[in-house]
Amino acid sequence: MKVLSVIGARPQFVKAAVVSGALRRQKGVEEFLVHTGQHFDENMSRVFFDEMGIPEPSENLSISGGGHGSMTGKMLISIEELIIQQEPDCVLVYGDTNSTLAGALAAPKLNVPCAHVEAGLRSDNRAMPEEINRILTDHACDLLFAPTDDAVRRLKLEGIPHEKVIRTGDVMLDAALLYGEKAKSESVVLDRLELKEKKYALCTLHRAENVDSREVVEWLISGLGEIARDLPVLLPLHPRTRARLKEFELFETLPQGIRTVDPVGYLDILRLESSAALILTDSGGMQKEAFFQKVPCVTLRSETEWTELLPGGHNRLACPLTDSISGKAAEALAAAPDWTIDLYGNGRSSELIASSVLKFAK
Repeated sequence: MKVLSVIGARPQFVKAAVVSGALRRQKGVEEFLVHTGQHFDENMSRVFFDEMGIPEPSENLSISGGGHGSMTGKMLISIEELIIQQEPDCVLVYGDTNSTLAGALAAPKLNVPCAHVEAGLRSDNRAMPEEINRILTDHACDLLFAPTDDAVRRLKLEGIPHEKVIRTGDVMLDAALLYGEKAKSESVVLDRLELKEKKYALCTLHRAENVDSREVVEWLISGLGEIARDLPVLLPLHPRTRARLKEFELFETLPQGIRTVDPVGYLDILRLESSAALILTDSGGMQKEAFFQKVPCVTLRSETEWTELLPGGHNRLACPLTDSISGKAAEALAAAPDWTIDLYGNGRSSELIASSVLKFAK
């Protein structure tokens, strides 16, 4: 049996590391791994393959940049050609990127079954390109791997037949457990950056609705600066964020206490997350990783697709241009959430996905 897997962005590399490993352990399964090239920065791409033992991609499409339509269209054309050439029994897509949607559109048009890892997530904000990608992908795919109970309920509400949906748990928990100890023993990022355990906040920013708006970026800088008076803020800069700070001429306005660094690899980010006193982010994946590491989180967005983290206080939203980031941070640091609750499974989600793909495609 042959599975054609499509990946292209950092969170997908993390998920593919554990799922591809589980697929390789299934007898008679061959994987053809397609890297679209959506993340092209070495620290956003190559380092993840090296650190996590992801197999070298069978094909690298090197498609990045441009508008959503242009990027998705180019990927769709190339993935369609590969499906015709490779004749896979199943196409596997991850998450909510343009790479995801391109794979999910190409497969069914060629009558090839398609499975979606991380199905059923919704932010209810259709202004987000990711939200459109999620909805279209779920309704195009034949097998949906939902990480949470909320995701299962959402798919049911949208009329997707229950036999298409499998509640798996979250593969990013698998990765955090598998690579967490390796990060503690091998990563030297704390020494390199001269950071002390639980004496800093970690922040990541990359979403267009945040960093493409000068007004929002100024709100972010101001709020992070207030936090940095008492707790230094480490800000690994996504290429998009770095470009906007330069474009808006805001590098010079960064308050003392906010430290920018280049993007870091997966082992380093796990180490930084586990050692932080607080995480501030607009990343969906990092919201969960904060929970895995038992670190309070403030999400710098008006909504989240990981709604199950909000009621117990594990995560809270800081709505751009409305909320006080430092106020939300103070709430998070003062909270005492229950970190023992089971939201994302037992860390064996990738094994369930691999065995389900095998049964489905036979």
